[in-house]
Amino acid sequence: MEVQLPFRSDQGLEGVLGLEFTELTDEVVRAEVPVRAELKQPYGLIHGGVYAAIAESLASWGTAAGVMPEGKIAVGLSNSTSFLRRVTEGTITAVATCKHRGRTTWVWDVEATDDAGRLCAMTRMTIAVRDR
Repeated sequence: MEVQLPFRSDQGLEGVLGLEFTELTDEVVRAEVPVRAELKQPYGLIHGGVYAAIAESLASWGTAAGVMPEGKIAVGLSNSTSFLRRVTEGTITAVATCKHRGRTTWVWDVEATDDAGRLCAMTRMTIAVRDR
């Protein structure tokens, strides 16, 4: 199922992050986050929790796109994020790709890149599928 784009959630954590979805399906989710002072840790780098939150949002929304028509919900179950390169300015672009679609769990790989297309963080995200 594809969600109408452009889509931006101004509520909840997505609103705090400034997350703007550019593609949202049950197979691939893409989004961008502009780098702002509020997202940085004291050394001026993007806080690692920002990458983890971006990944969880993308994987959760992608799973929801696939399971909501069945009356199910999607919630984060496991998040393992590795931080590879610092980002201090510009835009973070993230792409989530579904790797497993099970009855009770979906697994996604999420890659976050900087403006130069360099890999900055990688996440393996597991989403639980539950009855509403």
